[in-house]
Amino acid sequence: MNEGSILFPIAEVLSAVLLVMGAAITLIGSAGLLRLHTFYERVHAPTLGTTLGTACVALASMIYFSALGGRLVLHELLIVIFVTVTTPISLTVLVRAAVFRGTFESKKR
Repeated sequence: MNEGSILFPIAEVLSAVLLVMGAAITLIGSAGLLRLHTFYERVHAPTLGTTLGTACVALASMIYFSALGGRLVLHELLIVIFVTVTTPISLTVLVRAAVFRGTFESKKR
């Protein structure tokens, strides 16, 4: 980045809004982790916050650096795709492990 680079005002505003929105969504997901009571409730809120929050921050980064460099920047799409695919899978694995552990514990008694 050079100091003489000028961004379009719409790119500045759009990237700032997406960045704040992504941070707010992630914060809400983190607050859900603290506020909710059971494991099954707690695992859901951060998953949604992570997926949507990361997508908003990556989209803001794509818009900002595309406008700054004068060319289309798509590197962040890999991050969004990876997070979007792996987060629900890890949620499913965690919940199934908890269900298995719960049924195993109940059979033990």
